[in-house]
Amino acid sequence: MADPRLTVGFDELGAVFASFKIDNSTITYSATADGGSSAVGKAVALSAADTIELVGDGEEVVGKLVKVESDNIAVVQIKGGMHLPGGSGASLTLGKKIVGDLGAGSAEGYIREVNTAQAAELGVARGFIVDADTTTEVWVYL
Repeated sequence: MADPRLTVGFDELGAVFASFKIDNSTITYSATADGGSSAVGKAVALSAADTIELVGDGEEVVGKLVKVESDNIAVVQIKGGMHLPGGSGASLTLGKKIVGDLGAGSAEGYIREVNTAQAAELGVARGFIVDADTTTEVWVYL
């Protein structure tokens, strides 16, 4: 057995999961997609009571979309260590809090570090960046 101390990792460290309804617009169910949606693995935000959508630029990140079921209920990791995709050209500095960002073609569901000059972003920033070496899989802790 390999020595677990030789592998650095934070996946699901202190993980907390919750169920939400999907907005059925930015997040849709697909029986053929891994995890039930092409949006699985992206960052999400609240769009209405008990309902999530892909996070937009500068919005509060509620967590990571883990799975979508055929009844339009989703599992979201809302706390703990996780990978989230960095936005197009996003600033991703270790230790900085995160907010939503846009990806290529203004796609939602990505993250970046908070812009400390924006008071509105400071009010919704969460967690912190642990490792941004791979911008498509940024380690964060919420």
